[in-house]
Amino acid sequence: MTSRAALLFDLDGTLVDSDARHLAAFQRVFASYGIVVDQTTYERDIHGASNEAIGRVFLSHLTPEQRRGVLDDKEAAYRSDLIDIAPVAGAVALIDFAGRRGMKRAVVTNGPRANAEKVLAALGLELRLPIVVIGSELPRSKPDPLPYLNGLELTGALASRSIAFEDSPSGVRAAAAAGLAVVGLTTTLDAAALTRAGATIATNDFTDPRIFALIEERIRTNCSEGARI
Repeated sequence: MTSRAALLFDLDGTLVDSDARHLAAFQRVFASYGIVVDQTTYERDIHGASNEAIGRVFLSHLTPEQRRGVLDDKEAAYRSDLIDIAPVAGAVALIDFAGRRGMKRAVVTNGPRANAEKVLAALGLELRLPIVVIGSELPRSKPDPLPYLNGLELTGALASRSIAFEDSPSGVRAAAAAGLAVVGLTTTLDAAALTRAGATIATNDFTDPRIFALIEERIRTNCSEGARI
């Protein structure tokens, strides 16, 4: 029954190759606090992490309220730099393919809702992806599986028939822990890092025929279990 299958997409670095813009925003905002963020630091301590976790690592000398203010400034800087963004190759075709197969589609992100709404609108995907799960609005965000479990609940899908798309090890681990097959996008990290984290396959973009083969395999799964919620 195809309606019990879903595709769940991380947003930044997955549907849109946005990590360079996030890095630039962190560099601009953190510089006034004497904090230097290079590519290595970004990949090690920021990539895939929630703002709460980032604040604990870089802004431990500030109060929680002050940390939120600094990170809100960073997100505003990022949102101001969304001109001419485009979906990762093949994303729109894959989302439409899933729709024709009767599959639900959702976004599951650690980013704030304001970012998700603006990015999806800029990509022209807000109507194709109306279900948006925000990790910071839940008791636990990625790398906890809760955001993906919430996505399964909202779509009414079975984990055993569904697939997540992620670009960070923390996101891959969250999706795998929720029982999903995971496609890793190599927009920032290499395939080996994503497969070590638990990705079923790793690929450059959404045109990879292995993705469509994996979808067919998942939606044909004869699963008697209920959706994981």
